[in-house]
Amino acid sequence: MTKHQIEVITSVERRRRWSREEKERLVAATFEPGASVSEIARSAGIHVSQLFRWRKELCQISAPTVPQLVAVEVVEARPAPQPPAQQPPISRSRKKSSTVTIELGGARRLRVESDIDSEALGRILDVLERR
Repeated sequence: MTKHQIEVITSVERRRRWSREEKERLVAATFEPGASVSEIARSAGIHVSQLFRWRKELCQISAPTVPQLVAVEVVEARPAPQPPAQQPPISRSRKKSSTVTIELGGARRLRVESDIDSEALGRILDVLERR
């Protein structure tokens, strides 16, 4: 035969009320270096979620509602830095290259690209005519 322990509850347990000072003391303890929120909650006899709720509530209340002002020092304006000199982009015309065939007679043909310098072509043709 084994013995079992039985707990008999004879009264209704009332909800515990925490003063603001007690809440602030416990919340402040959670912000100490190396503090464990779980251990602090366990030692106070409350659930860890309750302590986190108090932290959230108390941190929101204590947050300043007035915007913080920052000191500003006005100094002389510095000249804007000069951008580095850039060379203009090289424009390259996009022409379709084509070949021109010139019939010279006697079964001779001269093929030149369409973008050939016209003066150079004239000199070539002069030389070929003399032959």
